[in-house]
Amino acid sequence: MTRTRQSATSLPSPPGRPSTVIHGPTDPAPGSVLGTTPYTTEHAEAYEATGGYAAAVTPDELLHHLDACGLRGRGGAGFPAGVKLRTVREHGRRDRGNGTRGEHAAAGAGPPVVVANGEEGEPGSVKDRWLLRARPHLVLDGLVHAAAVTGADHGYVYVSDPEAAHRVRRALAERVPPLPVEVVETAAAYVAGEETAVVRRIDGGPALPTSKPPRPYERGVRGAPTLVANVETLARIALVATRPDLRETIARSTLVTLSGGSVAPVLTEVSYGVPLRTLAAVHGTPAPTGALMGGLFGGLVDARALDLPLEPGALADAGTALGCGAIRFLAADACPVGAAADAAGHLAAESARQCGVCVSGSAAIGDALDRLASGSAEPDTAERLHRWARGLPGRGACGLLDAAAGLAGSLLRVFPEQVRAHLDGPPCRVCRADASGRGPHRRTRLSVPVPTVNASAPSASAPPVSAPTGTAPTTPAEPMAAVLEGTS
Repeated sequence: MTRTRQSATSLPSPPGRPSTVIHGPTDPAPGSVLGTTPYTTEHAEAYEATGGYAAAVTPDELLHHLDACGLRGRGGAGFPAGVKLRTVREHGRRDRGNGTRGEHAAAGAGPPVVVANGEEGEPGSVKDRWLLRARPHLVLDGLVHAAAVTGADHGYVYVSDPEAAHRVRRALAERVPPLPVEVVETAAAYVAGEETAVVRRIDGGPALPTSKPPRPYERGVRGAPTLVANVETLARIALVATRPDLRETIARSTLVTLSGGSVAPVLTEVSYGVPLRTLAAVHGTPAPTGALMGGLFGGLVDARALDLPLEPGALADAGTALGCGAIRFLAADACPVGAAADAAGHLAAESARQCGVCVSGSAAIGDALDRLASGSAEPDTAERLHRWARGLPGRGACGLLDAAAGLAGSLLRVFPEQVRAHLDGPPCRVCRADASGRGPHRRTRLSVPVPTVNASAPSASAPPVSAPTGTAPTTPAEPMAAVLEGTS
């Protein structure tokens, strides 16, 4: 059964070349989420021909494999997937054991609920929308496995992309899952994918975060224990269920969205351990001055950090984050002050406006960075940014204020000379040229178009399709493998 709650609003596509999916000239390595036809929606028959919907393990065995390989969520926080599944299952069993559905009986609590969260709030990420458009059956298979592990009797696919919602509905019609799955659409927003906002929207309210506790695994949709899982996480759960022998490869590979400058954005799959500098070359920015990491949550890094491996622990130790896997490289002619101003302005505009400290804090950071980029900053601007970077994290209901504060702190920490130059003199040439693109245009400037995915599906025996005209990768010159080998 499917249902739509609210029409989604889509962002205008930014100027420039469309995004591409880097995919090798041959079939991708086993265990890859890219599949064999990244520019065409995979039909149910084609998915089943590769072993889909035919688990090689029981739910308990799947949980063991997820724990053993250490699969982490791909939504940004990187929480261990096995722990999250087990926690929801335990809360569901506890409620059933109470006989009265626990203390939340009046709220209608029942068996657990599973949600595929496909709302991409980060403007530099396209992986989740691409997955729902290109490989909806892989995501739905993962949702079914998650339901089996947790004991859920109802599932949802939560999206803000109308085209992704359409592909999921078609996939549900092609192969009806063993539990009811509903499609819930929402309006696109930075905070709309936060797990409590997801629950609130599915329950008929606005897609805005709520105070915690309780968290969804305790009391979520209709008061029941709820798993809110990123769609790439669910896709990897489905792959582990089908190929447990490849669990390490599946867990230690991830989709990344690479963008920046005037080069066409790239979506590809890489193994943990690949140096950030290698990814810059893949994107076509061979000598970047730095990068904006993890969407907007990982802050800025300079050129020295590009030798870091793409590995969550190593990045966290260096003061940044992989987050949703979106990396925006700063080309040689880019200014980190201007990039920070664009990102902070976007966050300020996207505030849910529920927490006073977030409304005022994100606006203050955005305004200060905007003034810094435009050459109108006050002498104490850097001092105020330092104070906000230290004092504001953790004070909002969601991660938006943390992202804004972290962004300001990273700019001051890794690009102090550029900050000083903008305080002591007129704005740089780059910031002067970019001034007209700020303000209301920030959201478009930071967004990345989803790679084209043809709606028609080939038969299971059809050969892989090539990229549509105009979307084939132009950089690098040599074709890339579907999965880049990591160094660890």
